[in-house]
Amino acid sequence: MSIAEPDFSFRQIALPALLPSLLFAIGEGAIIPLIPALASNLGASLAVAGFIAGMTMLGQLVGDIPSGWVVSRIGERRAMIYAAALAILAVVLCLLAASPAVFGVGIFFLGLAAAIFSLARHAFLTTFVPRPYRARALSTLGGTFRAGWFIGPFLGAGLIALTGDSQAVFWIQGACAVAIIVLLIVVPDPIEKLSLPDVGGEFIAEESTGLVKTLWGHRGLLARIGSGVALVMGLRAARMIILPLWAVSLGLSESNTALIIGVGGALDFALFYTSGQIMDRFGRLFSVIPSMLGMGVALLALSVTHDLPAALTWFIVLTIVLGISNGVGSGIVMTLGADLAPPDDPAPFLGAFRFTGDLGTAGAPLLISLVVAVASLPLAAAVLGLLGFVGAGVLLRYVPRYAPGADPRHSPRNPPRNGRRMLAPTPPE
Repeated sequence: MSIAEPDFSFRQIALPALLPSLLFAIGEGAIIPLIPALASNLGASLAVAGFIAGMTMLGQLVGDIPSGWVVSRIGERRAMIYAAALAILAVVLCLLAASPAVFGVGIFFLGLAAAIFSLARHAFLTTFVPRPYRARALSTLGGTFRAGWFIGPFLGAGLIALTGDSQAVFWIQGACAVAIIVLLIVVPDPIEKLSLPDVGGEFIAEESTGLVKTLWGHRGLLARIGSGVALVMGLRAARMIILPLWAVSLGLSESNTALIIGVGGALDFALFYTSGQIMDRFGRLFSVIPSMLGMGVALLALSVTHDLPAALTWFIVLTIVLGISNGVGSGIVMTLGADLAPPDDPAPFLGAFRFTGDLGTAGAPLLISLVVAVASLPLAAAVLGLLGFVGAGVLLRYVPRYAPGADPRHSPRNPPRNGRRMLAPTPPE
């Protein structure tokens, strides 16, 4: 017996889901570009500063494992409130930190909060938004996050210029977290008005269980396409580590660093809808291959500009190129996950797919720190640039094999049917 879907308007999710997401992203966007500089101010070397900057990604990877269980147990709205409270604790630790080690712990907690918040939003939209609107709601959520990462650095730069204190960016995250808690307490929970089962909580709980079993069951696919996706996520994370470290090595002020990285974030945000159009009209590869090649070329170019007389100009130009390249690939990971997931039981696969991608997110900062410690920052940029070409090659090789229906133009086994693309079965392992 089917349950009638409720009337739905995007205004219904604006306050309980989209506005809290925007606030959380603004707080993150204000802090992340300045983590290496703030760590350096506490006495961290360039390599250690890069490692501390990567603690957000490491915290998110660690948080991926229990966050599904947390959300399914206490509910989506309460999980978002607790994640915002954990972000406040992280802010307090960072503000009080007198050593790089304590500062790193605070940044790690910020990553944990981000993981819980991310899963809670996913569950909320899965629960509340009717299926015909779900893809648009999730893409709107992605655009909301990019908007926050665009706004945050400019707010941070303005506050630093106003106060003269680079640590003031943590007050932006703290204020945003407090606003999230107040908003979620004051605004009625729309899920309470529904007579539908808690689809979202069940979905997220299922997604977080049996991770090892699912990873083993799809080991061939995840070793191939998953490695490409891990490289995509790794380069995205590396961009947010390399650029602040480069600014520190060039001696830029915190406010100028935030402004330059904010410009790149603006172009990244501006292209999120264009990326979706490219994927739907021409295929997934027409989005991800230019994105990876663009980031690879930009990082290789960056690696040879550090000691040039126009190093600052090159840094600004290549930050813009990296923003455009990343924007062209917006949404590719979630889209490929949806393309590849078994239609009868997608949740465990999506959990494993996201975990595989987050391995790249957590691994990139560690690679940067290692290369910087034993060699130099320009060599780290060059290594990452080469990995961009490797990732493009891996995806070019395996996406047509495992997701032939992901290309609407070259899919003879999956012709469009009534305007909808049908995916072919995944080849056997």
